[in-house]
Amino acid sequence: MKFLTMVTTLNPAEAGSPPASLMQAIAQLGMEAGARMTENGGMSHTATVTIRKGALTTDGPFAEAKEVVGGFAVYELPSEAEALAWTERFMDLHRQHWPAWDGEVVIRQLHYFDPSPCAAE
Repeated sequence: MKFLTMVTTLNPAEAGSPPASLMQAIAQLGMEAGARMTENGGMSHTATVTIRKGALTTDGPFAEAKEVVGGFAVYELPSEAEALAWTERFMDLHRQHWPAWDGEVVIRQLHYFDPSPCAAE
């Protein structure tokens, strides 16, 4: 099973930039995860596209945000419990190395669909 984790900083103005020690600790955690972490990286909030009552709207790009989705990782793991355990280890690194940071990680199981029926049309 694959799981996507998305990290959100809830207080970007107060937290500032992540310390180098946190980034080193996250890199070490990624090496420990090995093949179980299939990809990771940073993200920035570029725009939001919404449909409400049939109307399409686009908001962004954003110069300032109250919450920032800053990064993601994809893990290939045998269970939701193991995805939660890796995420808790990741969050504990933030508590240790960046005490001013308030944030959350959302865990989503990924489901893949075969696009081949769409290609045949």
